[in-house]
Amino acid sequence: MDSTVLRIGIAIAGVLLIAAIYFFGRPRKPGQGRRVGGGFADAGRTDAERIEPTLGEQIADELAEGEQSQSELELGARNDDLGKRGDASFEKIVTLYVAAREGQKLRGSDIVVAAEKAGLTYGHMQIFHRLVEGHPERGPIFSVANIMKPGSFEMATIQELQTPAIAFFLTLPAPMTALDAWEKMLPTAQRMAELLDGVVLDESRNALGRQRIAHIRDELRGYDRQHEAPPLTKPARW
Repeated sequence: MDSTVLRIGIAIAGVLLIAAIYFFGRPRKPGQGRRVGGGFADAGRTDAERIEPTLGEQIADELAEGEQSQSELELGARNDDLGKRGDASFEKIVTLYVAAREGQKLRGSDIVVAAEKAGLTYGHMQIFHRLVEGHPERGPIFSVANIMKPGSFEMATIQELQTPAIAFFLTLPAPMTALDAWEKMLPTAQRMAELLDGVVLDESRNALGRQRIAHIRDELRGYDRQHEAPPLTKPARW
């Protein structure tokens, strides 16, 4: 799938959720280490259950038809604007996963509790976001979605939800530097993995090790250097 088709899907259903769906739907790259935990890789899913970017219209329809449940009202959790990006365009996506251990699943109620403890906010597209403290209008630093279609966390049925993994994704440009955003996403993913007794995987669904973390940091430093504001030119002196 080329970038044009991806952007069409994003325009239909929103950049955040579709980005997570797209990255989970990619085949695993060969020869990049050992995948951890059958709970994520296998999870008893059929091809029909795989998340695909072509689900954009279905996701949009389901979310448009959904009504605010009593559970959401009691939690005060749902706010369709929290975590919404002002600009749907993006240049780069960085993805992590928190996966259940082999033979296990992540439970919806546990995810909600862990997300709250990790400082995430439930909002736009019915997923979780890390927002800029005091400035939620700037959009999400990163977001967290369910890898199972349609990718959202329905509070009305959260007690029944079970999933092999959740996806953390950082879309750039972000409301802060790329490296600073990563330094907020990584410890949040690690904290939620600890709370959920899961494991942190990279974008290829391999165990996230120190070498890969260092490589991602180098990539994001390079991104930040490329996007630095040019120095102001001093006026000529006559």
